[in-house]
Amino acid sequence: MSDSARILVVDDDPNILKTFSAVLRDAGYTVDAADSGKSAIEKSNANFYNLALIDIRLPDMEGTKLLTALKETTPRMIKIIVTGYPSLQNAVEAVNKGADGYMMKPAKAEELLRMVREHLQKQEESKKYSEEKVKEYIETRVKELENQKQQSPTKKP
Repeated sequence: MSDSARILVVDDDPNILKTFSAVLRDAGYTVDAADSGKSAIEKSNANFYNLALIDIRLPDMEGTKLLTALKETTPRMIKIIVTGYPSLQNAVEAVNKGADGYMMKPAKAEELLRMVREHLQKQEESKKYSEEKVKEYIETRVKELENQKQQSPTKKP
């Protein structure tokens, strides 16, 4: 996976935004930050992001609600819930609402980068697989159409 992936960090804690953004930028990623769910939605409507790190508790909405909203703006965006309030209940809810990962705060830089890299690699593999399937479909369809053309009688005026 190219390190030029675009990442959106969503958290109302300015220290988390600053720290996560710095760690990710130092690793070569393009990073944008949002301090609310509304801001994250606006940014994802205006820009493409490969991955979003989302705090589960935001000032204007729950992170699990933001998961659903982001799925509408960029369906294949990887979404990882980050929480300082881990519980089985919010982990299950996050997964049920479309989270691709779940991470607890405080997160070590190595742990953050490992999780981001793993998810971006899976996204890249999925993209390649999808592209291969589309290519196979097109090639098969072209052959079908050529075969139909050869088998159909030509009409003479």
